[in-house]
Formats: sequence, structure tokens, C-alpha cells
Amino acid sequence: MNTLHRCALSVLLVATAAVPATAATTVVTIGTAGPLTGPQSAYGQDAVNGVILAIKTLNAEHAEIDGKPVLWTDDAEDDQADPQQATVVAQKFVDEKVNGVVGHLDSGCTYPASRIYDRAGIPEITPSSTDPKIAQQGFKTFFRMLANDDAIGAGLAQYAAHTLHLKTVAVVDDGTAYGQGIAKVFSADAKKDGLRVVDREHTSDHATDFSAILTKIKADHPALIFYGGAYTQAGPMLRQMQQLGIKSRFMGGDGICTSELAKLAGAAVNGVICAEGGAPLKDMQGGLAWKARYVKAFGAGALQPFSSYAYDATMVLAQAMMKAKSSDPKVYLPFIRNIDYDGVTKKHIRFTATGELVHPVITLSQFEGGLKAPLAVESVQ
Repeated sequence: MNTLHRCALSVLLVATAAVPATAATTVVTIGTAGPLTGPQSAYGQDAVNGVILAIKTLNAEHAEIDGKPVLWTDDAEDDQADPQQATVVAQKFVDEKVNGVVGHLDSGCTYPASRIYDRAGIPEITPSSTDPKIAQQGFKTFFRMLANDDAIGAGLAQYAAHTLHLKTVAVVDDGTAYGQGIAKVFSADAKKDGLRVVDREHTSDHATDFSAILTKIKADHPALIFYGGAYTQAGPMLRQMQQLGIKSRFMGGDGICTSELAKLAGAAVNGVICAEGGAPLKDMQGGLAWKARYVKAFGAGALQPFSSYAYDATMVLAQAMMKAKSSDPKVYLPFIRNIDYDGVTKKHIRFTATGELVHPVITLSQFEGGLKAPLAVESVQ
């Protein structure tokens, strides 16, 4: 997932400390970075909430490192979904010597920030960034909790061609690293699967008026419009499609796969198909119990797609520290790759040599009656 802007917000969140801070207590800080202001703030706060729940769990369980008491804390930073601000946040975490990082959310932010964490030797686990290029940099400190855009784009293209039997598509991206990346993957796989790309358009992640692009697309009569970008632009785009009488199906990746899309698009959301890395909460081994706990803590309206991955990312960092008997990033880093942790999102969480999740899944969903419902869950080998 990816994209946006505004200004920095920093808050140190110490979950109800079951461990009193004493001279003998080790303080472990997990840095959390994402958009906490602006249009994508629902995503960012959701991820922070996942980390908070993990911190509360660790403190409640008196999770120790090498037999010593630990006070687990979270430092949440607003990167504004802006790549430049993301590097400022990353350097702040390095300067403050955080023990690990959960983030960033947007691929365009994670990509430049990952280099800073790698130089400092600080492990970073993203709960949402899906651009394959991040892992291809070869940084040993980078890990991803869900399937990447190669899997998501390919899955959507296959569904459009072989299940919906569509023949033509117009592809639009929002100009971000995420949007361009997933649109490129989808376009390539669509062609392989027999779909003809009749139009290729570009907009920005700040745009609100899509009439010129949509009028051009309407003239080409595509059976499908694929959008690489976030729900913040997809919602208004869908409303404008409806106003222009465009009957094309609409499809996108994890950037639009949220209940927030329905709020922005209204009735125009019905029939939209999206895909995201991971399984629905109801299909996750600990999903329903975790959802009940999340809703009790933050309310049903706060729940977005990435908090469960942020929760597991935090727990993976903590488990690696406990196994290594050290909170020193350089000491516990080698323990992350083969951690084999049973989390909320999946059993036996492990990572490849490039930090990709071993055996991830993707979920295709469709909006009907304003609600998102799963269509299929597919394994990625």
C-alpha cells in the first residue's frame, strides 16, 4: 500500500505498564511510522492501534529478555505518507536508538526509509507496503508481513480474464511508487492473460477531479478500469464515473480495499473488486478473537486492514529479542528470519532471504450493498 503529505506528529505511547520502571528494568521502544494526519490517517492510526495492543500484551505477560524485566513502549511518528518526511522520521528513530520499527505503511515511504534503517542495523517490518522493489534492494533489516504487488496484481489480472472473462481494460495510476508499481504489474499480467489495455492514464494522489481522464476512457469503452492508488482518490473517481454514465467494472489493489472507500464512493462502490495481501480476519487462525479485542479497545469504526499485521510485526520483533536474549538490534536481527512465530495473521511466520513472507496469501473481495465481502483466498508460492 502507498502515498501523501502534511506535518510531523510524535507521541510516545506506553501501554498500561504491568511492569514498573526500575533501575533493573530494560526499556524497549518500538518505533511506528505511518500517516497519522491527512486523508490516510485511518490506515495509520489503525496500524498504531495494532502495535499498542501488542505492547499491552507484552507488558501484561511480563515478557522478559534474558530473565530481566522489560517495559515495552511504542513511539508513533507521523510520516504524512510523504517520502521526504519518512526519511526524517527514520533518522529520528535511528538517533533515538529505537529497538525496532513497525512501518512504514506506504511503499513510497518505506522505500527510502529502509536504506536508513539498514545503515543503522535496525530491523524494520512493514505491515502494509507491497512494492516488490523494497525487498529487491537486498537489505537484511527489511521484512514484509504480507504478499507483495506482484502477487496482488497478478491475482487481479487472472480473476478479470479467467473468472469475469473481460477482454479490455483501461489502467490508471496515482503517480506514487505504490500506484505505478501495482498498475505496471497488473498491466503486464493482464496482457499475458489475454486482456487488451486500451488506455493508460496517470493522475496524482492529490487529485479530486478526474473528468478529463474519465471522458477519454469512456470513449474507449473498456470493460474494466483498473486503478493503482488509494481509496482517497478511488472514491471520488467512482462517483464521477457514475455521473458520466460509465458502466465499466472497477478494480484495484489493497490501497482501495477498505470500508473507507464505501464512505467516499457511496452507491458507486457496489461491484468494485479489490485484492489485498493476507486473509480476511475470519479466516486467520486468531482473527476473530483478536478482532473482538481490537473493537473493545478502539471501536468497530477504527478497524482497518493493517492493524493485525502491525500487531504480529511487533510480536515478531519481541519474540526475536527474547530468543536472542538481547534487545540490541544487531544481536537479535538474525533471529527474525526463521522466527516461526504463530501469530494472529498466520501460523509459522517466517521470511525469505529478501525479507518476503514465506507462503503469503491474497484475498479478492467485492463491494455489495456498501460492504466488502471476500470472493476468494489464494495461496502464493
